[in-house]
Amino acid sequence: MTYCIAVTVKDGLVLTSDSRTNAGIDNVSIHGKMHALSTTMDRKIVLLSAGNLATTQAVLDQLHRDMKDNAETNLNAVEYLSEAAEYLGRVSLEKQHRHANTGQNCFYSGATFILAGQIGSHPHGAYLVYPEGNFITTSPQTPYLQIGENKYGKPVLDRFLTIDTSLHEAGRCCLISMDSTMRSNASVGAPVDLLIYNKDSFLLDEYYNIHEDDDYLIQLRRTWHEKLKESFATLPQISRSHAKPLPYHDH
Repeated sequence: MTYCIAVTVKDGLVLTSDSRTNAGIDNVSIHGKMHALSTTMDRKIVLLSAGNLATTQAVLDQLHRDMKDNAETNLNAVEYLSEAAEYLGRVSLEKQHRHANTGQNCFYSGATFILAGQIGSHPHGAYLVYPEGNFITTSPQTPYLQIGENKYGKPVLDRFLTIDTSLHEAGRCCLISMDSTMRSNASVGAPVDLLIYNKDSFLLDEYYNIHEDDDYLIQLRRTWHEKLKESFATLPQISRSHAKPLPYHDH
């Protein structure tokens, strides 16, 4: 399983991903899901991936090959991030169909991507590209995208993230979201990749690879847990004066 988050705020982007691709009592595999693509200097594009690993690797290989061969459509030739997302969707769909035609029963070749970055003078942004090839983007009301095991980490994003959130606050929020997911689902696990991108910088120079025993992650997890317990203890008590008998229903 996988969990990846992309946050778009006014000051830039925050991207977060786990590294666990398989989980079991005696079978745990680690594979990075954050992929920085080697594009020209006027753009920075990063992919987050979830789903079939073979499809993901085939898609990445095609993207790199198209740039190297200077294909008519490639990540160095598109003018807008939305064009890049559309192109990524086409490549992904093609690779899925090729893998799906192997004749294997119960084989799921689908892959989901988040494409994030900035091209030229255009605004930075993030796009979620579905296995079907279509895509959505963030909005001022919902400034984040998730792929993979998203349900456990969603509440903290909904409560704290806004378009005006600072980059480092968004980074802490994403780490809490990731840690909440890892706590509730053993198929999501460290190391955690965290990238903070300042808009218009065209630099990917604030990258963190955070392991399970990282001091900062341990401190963040412990503080969050303690503050939640303190907050819970201060919640209004249920008043018995508001109670009434449960009605019986005759059949």
